[in-house]
Amino acid sequence: MDGILESGYIEELIQDKTFTFFPTIFNTERPDVAASNLLEGRVMNLIDGTPFVLVAPATFVQYFQVNEDYFQHATIGTFLRFIRLFAFFAALLAPAIFIAVTTLHKEMIPPALLISLAAQREGVPFPVFVEALVMELTFEVLREAGVRMPKATGQAVSIVGTFVIGVAAVKAGLVSAAIVIVVSITAIASFVFPAYNMGIAVRLLRFVMMFLAAVYGLFGITIGLIALVLHLSSLRSFGTPYMAPFGPFIAADQKDALIRVPWRGMISRPSLINQKNIVRKGKPPKPKSRSKQQKK
Repeated sequence: MDGILESGYIEELIQDKTFTFFPTIFNTERPDVAASNLLEGRVMNLIDGTPFVLVAPATFVQYFQVNEDYFQHATIGTFLRFIRLFAFFAALLAPAIFIAVTTLHKEMIPPALLISLAAQREGVPFPVFVEALVMELTFEVLREAGVRMPKATGQAVSIVGTFVIGVAAVKAGLVSAAIVIVVSITAIASFVFPAYNMGIAVRLLRFVMMFLAAVYGLFGITIGLIALVLHLSSLRSFGTPYMAPFGPFIAADQKDALIRVPWRGMISRPSLINQKNIVRKGKPPKPKSRSKQQKK
């Protein structure tokens, strides 16, 4: 290779499996995050000229953890993690569930709500799937435009453009108001992820779930979730299972997975990452005397 201009070059070349939407190597530009990963036994990869450091091995749950979880009380950190996990499922499944329920499973909707949705869709010429697809693609275009434009005007263009297009589309009868609400909730949930590359993976899989919901309904969503779990379980990051400590299930590592126990309970490091120095704090074991070793 002629030159390495950014850490993404190295990240793509050293990952275990390339055919996946999900990032298998964690990257950060914060020194405290890098230091905390070093203390857990992970390896840092620094590239000259780039502000990001590559962290390996990486696990799925690591992308829902931020250092602020450890700077606050354990209960607050646990609550915020559940909020991020809820946002993950909302960003992935909200449009798909709306398409499935309103298209193939109308008996699941309360009658009053069903009448309201039917009244909103009166005069809309497109199916629900087409509505959701057009709105999602429009928002993705506006988001990319906001990123590429100057910072002073980029955010304003994204917010104003989304609002104007949404209101104009509803008044013109091209889409219903309900689908605008669902797409807005999905967009807000996609901004909750601490890692940008994990958010991109969810945005891509959202379209797959929408297609499965439009064809097979809730059964298609179930098939998609099963396939997603199987794919995540097959991933490895430098030989470490991507879904650890859930698959394989490690009871000792649950203290810092979905929940964050108080610091007094953080006795050991992740067992699959650090095999030699597993104890995080406390007195090290006393070495055996030579006389006892000779007797043995």
